Amino acid sequence: MTSPARLLGPWMLTALVVGNMIGSGVFVLPAALAPYGAASLLGWAFTMGGALLLALVHAWLAQLVANHGGAYAYARQAFGDTAGFVAAWSYWTCVWTANAAIAVAFAGSLGAIWPAANATPWRGTAAALAVLWLCTAINAAGVREAGRMQLVTTALKVIPLLVFGVCGLALVHGAAYQPFNPSGQSLPSVTTATAALTLWAFLGLEAATVPTGVVRDPQRTVPRATVAGMLVAGVATMLACTAVIGLLPHGAAQGSAAPMAAAAAQTWGPAAGWAMGLVATVSCLGALNGWVLLQGQTPYAAAQDGLFPAPFARTDARGTPWFGLLLSSVLASVLIAANGSKSLVALFTLSILLSTAATLLPYVLSVLAWWRIDRGAGVARRTAAALALAYSLWALIGTGAEALLWGGVLLLLGLPVFLWQRYRAAVKPAAPDL
Repeated sequence: MTSPARLLGPWMLTALVVGNMIGSGVFVLPAALAPYGAASLLGWAFTMGGALLLALVHAWLAQLVANHGGAYAYARQAFGDTAGFVAAWSYWTCVWTANAAIAVAFAGSLGAIWPAANATPWRGTAAALAVLWLCTAINAAGVREAGRMQLVTTALKVIPLLVFGVCGLALVHGAAYQPFNPSGQSLPSVTTATAALTLWAFLGLEAATVPTGVVRDPQRTVPRATVAGMLVAGVATMLACTAVIGLLPHGAAQGSAAPMAAAAAQTWGPAAGWAMGLVATVSCLGALNGWVLLQGQTPYAAAQDGLFPAPFARTDARGTPWFGLLLSSVLASVLIAANGSKSLVALFTLSILLSTAATLLPYVLSVLAWWRIDRGAGVARRTAAALALAYSLWALIGTGAEALLWGGVLLLLGLPVFLWQRYRAAVKPAAPDL
């Protein structure tokens, strides 16, 4: 049992949401959005609306379901053990594979301000492994320590992003966004394409719902942190990305590996570009710290209910689920090291593919669970939940056949674990009557 003095409060939990949402993607996303110009704002609006609906549903669920584990707890209460295991396994797989990707992104960002750090593929791999285990050590010290780290790193990236976005937009003339839609595609096609891209900036909105067992007053704190964190992260990311598209020429933004740093350097000088590279490095560090915190919490909740092997439920004197924390980092390390001879870009792409395949299914299960749990909800909430379900299904299908195939493979890998746990529960002798 975690001491009340060591529980996460509202500021730390909000920082967890913001920090997990703002990782590496915001600093490279403008390059992907540049071909669409100002028309990318349509995608931002669509995605932010869908993300807000999902955040609201998760906030409502946090008020209704006291058990921790996020999507796992919701799916299990609504549909039983099988759905709960699917949600827990998918989300856990998503987290440790995402951590491999974020660690690799950290190595890439570090190389932008210290080129020797990833001068060779093996140096980049070493940097990625080092930061992964640094964050693991911080989280092993306890959730309070991880929460303090999250507060600091979130402030160090959100404030510069907001300043960059506001100041950058103030310097941009309207002509920089002309033509409005340089891609030549229809506006519906542009909206679909850019919404799929901007979805990356909103993954992690559910982060506050996962560690509710170590949160102070979770039924009040979790809903507020979920919605507030999503809005802060969404606005900061949208402002910064839109400013980059206006500050850089069309071709320069599209072809840059670090478009935000390039925009800062062009507008305010080389020192500003270096500083933005430093912000990107801190951003990756904060995101990794937050996701490492989650990698032990979901299997911990499932193990307490007998759906994951018992070692995942073990905690130390500080209340840290150390087995799940360490095993997750070992698996992420294997993913990083197994591809150490490849470029950082190739490794990042592989990790993102694996993570994306497992991310959206828990979203769908969470919304479906809300429909089952809150049967007395009013028309407004039911309408919002229906739109959230439509959005999450659209996003799941929109990941593509390859990602869906990987998602199926990852679920099949969990089948032996589920069957073994069911077998053990069936043969376990009943407690004697007293």
